[in-house]
Amino acid sequence: MTHSLTPQRPFGSVSVAMVTPFFDDGSIDLVSAQNLARKLVDDGCDALVLSGTTGESPTTHQPEKDDLVAAVKEAVGECAMIICGAGSNDTAHAIRIAEGAARSGADGLLVVAPYYNRPSQEGVYRHVCAVTEATDLPVMLYDIPGRTGVKIEMDTLQRLAQHEQILAVKDATGDVAAGFKKMTETGLAYYSGDDSLNFAWLAHGAVGVVSVAGHIIARSLRKLVSEVDSGDLPAAREEFAKQIPLIDAIMGAGQGAVMAKEALAMLGDITMPTVRLPLVPAATDQRKSLREALVQEGLL
Repeated sequence: MTHSLTPQRPFGSVSVAMVTPFFDDGSIDLVSAQNLARKLVDDGCDALVLSGTTGESPTTHQPEKDDLVAAVKEAVGECAMIICGAGSNDTAHAIRIAEGAARSGADGLLVVAPYYNRPSQEGVYRHVCAVTEATDLPVMLYDIPGRTGVKIEMDTLQRLAQHEQILAVKDATGDVAAGFKKMTETGLAYYSGDDSLNFAWLAHGAVGVVSVAGHIIARSLRKLVSEVDSGDLPAAREEFAKQIPLIDAIMGAGQGAVMAKEALAMLGDITMPTVRLPLVPAATDQRKSLREALVQEGLL
């Protein structure tokens, strides 16, 4: 494999939380998924996250998740790390997802804190360890309390950081200052999980991004990371400023998975923007604003 991975960047530096393309009847379009994966790698991604929230993981099922991993692995597995979401509020279910991902060729797992049932920190710790130990794949934790209803607290992170398979955190807490302290004290590699804070996270020591807007701006994200790496923060700040209109168009006007699919369909990168309930298609005014943003940025 040609992944540019290091101990400091165990999951690459520019990754996209990839949408799962569907046909009009809601079945998975694996050919579009492969084509999209190739495009993202060509645009500078060295990792892809499948079956995360943006991949509509709550409404895709085990055989579908496995087929998706296998198809994308076949398409770009020599060029990018394939990370599979293994998220559930049922630990046994999350374990089955992890095992399926490993069988299907995933290179790593994204493990989110259990959502909705709001377990104690001990419950979070045991859940993550159980899912991690179901395979020998490296793990990126996902801390997104706005969706899960539970934070991964510092003490829990420190305990989890001692596990040899747990190497990184995708942080979508919105708290860069706290994240700086966490990455310093745990030694875990941190990845921005919030497109609007990508520059702030990178400037504070994050090693990369897991992006939704990256479906459209992966080339610019690659440039942003490179400029931060070189220490040219003024250039990085200028590059990030260029990204803001499209970040706002994707993440500020509706649900990220919905708007990313709309943008990709407008650009011809997937055949159609179909989503599964409870997600619904973008409203007419949302599509209009999105198209205007793509035109203004010279993409349409």
